Amino acid sequence: MTNKPIPAHATNVAIALNAVIAVVDGDRPKVLCVRSGENNLALPYGPFDPERHRTFEIGVREWVERQTHVSLGYIEQLYTFGDKGREAPAAALLGGTGERVVSVGYLALAPGPADVLADDAVWMDWYSIFPWEDWRDGEPEMLRDRIIPGITNWIENSSTPEKNNTRQRRANIAFGLDGFGWEEERTIDRYELMYEAGLVLEAWRDREAAELDLPVGERPAGTAMGQPMISDHRRILATAIGRIRGKLKYRPIIFEMTMPTFTLLQLQQTAEAIVGFEFHKQNFRRSVEKSGFVENTGETIQPNAGRPAALFRVDRAGLKDRAAAGLAVPRLKRPEETST
Repeated sequence: MTNKPIPAHATNVAIALNAVIAVVDGDRPKVLCVRSGENNLALPYGPFDPERHRTFEIGVREWVERQTHVSLGYIEQLYTFGDKGREAPAAALLGGTGERVVSVGYLALAPGPADVLADDAVWMDWYSIFPWEDWRDGEPEMLRDRIIPGITNWIENSSTPEKNNTRQRRANIAFGLDGFGWEEERTIDRYELMYEAGLVLEAWRDREAAELDLPVGERPAGTAMGQPMISDHRRILATAIGRIRGKLKYRPIIFEMTMPTFTLLQLQQTAEAIVGFEFHKQNFRRSVEKSGFVENTGETIQPNAGRPAALFRVDRAGLKDRAAAGLAVPRLKRPEETST
């Protein structure tokens, strides 16, 4: 077999390194972002330089520190993203024009938001980017008023019965319709459907390059559907949120996002902030106390109201012994959720 020469018009490929750095600040889950270009919101990112970066991980650590002045601890590779037409405006910001960008995403967890010294760095509440994902005060109105009708319109405008059935099945699974039930870890499935249906600004930005068939005249206004991000960064963040939510159930990762000591209520609020639902208090406490992950410090703290609360810390030996276990997620069911 002879090797065929690469055509002169072959597309250049740029490798971008992205980092999702997630924390919970009180009852708000936050992610570290940077303002790029004309006030564009982005994850910390930059190009992989094969001359300077021995590994992708070295590269992503360098870019995060350079852009935000925050040093990363433990990180894990999240996913690789490379769909055509979703590069804007990252390709130009990475120093090229007309390049195909392949993004390698990393996930890092921390117990709280570090001080950011860079002017362009900011900790963003991830529910300002995905407002439909926060059910702690009940079903978000935008789901019933705008998102589900928009998805339904997109389904009904399918070009063939087969496509209609496929879209309806995807919507049922992603949004818990027709008795399927809402699964919090399907964050990326929901975002991707909204992107394809033209319900987020990124779809209109990419519509020509990504060859999206969007409805005419239905472009969302401003941040009505959450804060948009450059390139495929909102897609990367949606994937990270789904990863964190899913891993809570089978890995003790929540203790990467807690302070050295905490009350059981604070632990519950941290988990609720991540999952986007309120929990059954007694069931959650029972699960934590039986998990072997925590131990009572023998100290208490006086909350603003009520009785003193016991302080706990992570039992490192128990954490090591049960590294392949997570915590129960005893969501409180609301009437509106059961009818979605």
